[in-house]
Amino acid sequence: QLSLFFSPDCRLSVVTMVADFQLKKSEKNRVLVTGGTGLVGCGIQEVLSTIKTSEDHVDFERCPPSLAPIDRAADHPTVVETEDEQWIFLSSKHADLRDKSATKELFEKIQPTHVLHLAARVGGLFRNMREKVEQMRENIIMNDNVMECCRERGVKKLVTCLSTCVFPAKVEYPITEEKLHDGPPHHSNEGYAYAKRIVDVLNRAYRDEYGCSFTSVVPTNVYGPNDNFNIADGHVIPGLLRKCFEAKKDKKDFIVWGSGKPLRQFIYSFDLGALMVWAVRHYDDEKPLILCGDEESEISIKSVAESIASSMEYSHGLQFDTSKSDGETKRTTSNKKLRSYLPRFKFTKFSDGIRDTAAWLDTYFDQSRL
Repeated sequence: QLSLFFSPDCRLSVVTMVADFQLKKSEKNRVLVTGGTGLVGCGIQEVLSTIKTSEDHVDFERCPPSLAPIDRAADHPTVVETEDEQWIFLSSKHADLRDKSATKELFEKIQPTHVLHLAARVGGLFRNMREKVEQMRENIIMNDNVMECCRERGVKKLVTCLSTCVFPAKVEYPITEEKLHDGPPHHSNEGYAYAKRIVDVLNRAYRDEYGCSFTSVVPTNVYGPNDNFNIADGHVIPGLLRKCFEAKKDKKDFIVWGSGKPLRQFIYSFDLGALMVWAVRHYDDEKPLILCGDEESEISIKSVAESIASSMEYSHGLQFDTSKSDGETKRTTSNKKLRSYLPRFKFTKFSDGIRDTAAWLDTYFDQSRL
């Protein structure tokens, strides 16, 4: 039997770390989450406080629209305690992972047994196109520092988060894990994509040379509450949500960049949070694992915009600015490998996730990352 989570009777508590990152001694596994105040980290924190168990699938309550924004200005990281674990959620405020000395000092203080590496220099299509050098260099440096510190400290497991943009631009669909290195990525994402591809190569190299248990997961496009709603540098759904919110407020047209024709698969941040928790606890294969819904969940950007407009009760004009790049026309990925582990995992309906995220943004717009 595969037991994913602790029993429903497990008592969870959220505590704040004392000054200077000092933690009480504990026999529990200590999971360090880099980038822990980002969209995915917020999803994991919520999942850890609402999880239930069954034999081989994850079940949890979806995020209520009233979920308060995470406090990114807090002086100390957040720690979520389960029966057998401490999950420590860090942000860039707590350590600059581009600095090897700062990263080593962080690992010495936290002394993690497991690491979930979410931190990255990220952005949407247009930032990836505009800042290829910075996207590549800074991510390579961060990843190298984290991986080497994991080796030096004898961390039991490292799980790094990749992105579906790492896959080849010209590939037979659906994309599977084995096709990762079958050709160059799309030129619009090449700086970021190659930095992430190197992680997969190093996972195998560290295992072969040092016996390290390093692996990676590859989620499709993530969305949900606590996202970055910056239009220029954010991802597609948060950018569209912000545009629609402002278009409704100003009684103007809702303008979507591009033709609206490209197809994408999306995953709600709390679904991904549950899968990330499972991966840290149970996924031991060095080869990457795609985390996505079923292939039929793929949806056009036009349909995404229409769903957002409906959720926000926007009824003005919807326009497409075809002078802007579409990026890749599609990136269909297969979750066959994921389903071999979790055949009954239930993904949140896209319309429900969009509705909750739109309601969250409407409630907390002034406190959001804009």
